[in-house]
Amino acid sequence: MELVATSTFWIGLLKIIWVNILLSGDNAVVIALASRSLPERQQTQAIIWGSVAAIVLRVILTIFAVQLLQLPWLKAVGAILLVWIGVQLLGDDDEEGQVDEAGNLFAAIKTILIADLVMSLDNVLAVAAAADAAQSAAKTPLVIFGLALSIPIVIFGSRIVLKLMKSFPIIITLGAMLLGWIAGEMLAKEEVLLPFIGGGALPWFLAGGGALLVLAIGKLKARVTRKGAAAED
Repeated sequence: MELVATSTFWIGLLKIIWVNILLSGDNAVVIALASRSLPERQQTQAIIWGSVAAIVLRVILTIFAVQLLQLPWLKAVGAILLVWIGVQLLGDDDEEGQVDEAGNLFAAIKTILIADLVMSLDNVLAVAAAADAAQSAAKTPLVIFGLALSIPIVIFGSRIVLKLMKSFPIIITLGAMLLGWIAGEMLAKEEVLLPFIGGGALPWFLAGGGALLVLAIGKLKARVTRKGAAAED
């Protein structure tokens, strides 16, 4: 109770909540993309369980954030994974297209967890930094409590994006390209490559290139899938 009574605890909690509000947009898009092919009842289950599992995973990541992000090539591997996930989520532009990885509830949750794991590598540093000003004994409870409060934000945001996708299918393509963009940004922050990347416009080119790469591979994959289906018919 003494920890809760301190001003540093509440300031740290407010910081964590605010950081999560700012960082939950891309996660809401991924969750909506991964669950869009499910029946409506399973969509709700995928969103809830995917969000809860992702937040728990983020708590664990935040505790070990500094050590994790010091590993060489981790961000580069994460960038490749994000491109792969973006291509899978892009799926087929046809209305009957299904996302293989999100064809059932457990596969959708798996996709949400993998994407959130990769995308959270940078985000958890912001949460850890927000809790850093608090007393040592309060840091872990702050992270857990603050991230737990962000679950309703992610769930609510995912439901909104899911409804928008039904009215505006272009959001599906833009959401997948967003993952490619984030992948490019992550690659630009890879410490091993920083001497070659530097500053200037190159990080922007990498981010834009990641988005275009996801779009190009996704379209090619969809075309091959359509040809295969037509040949079977």
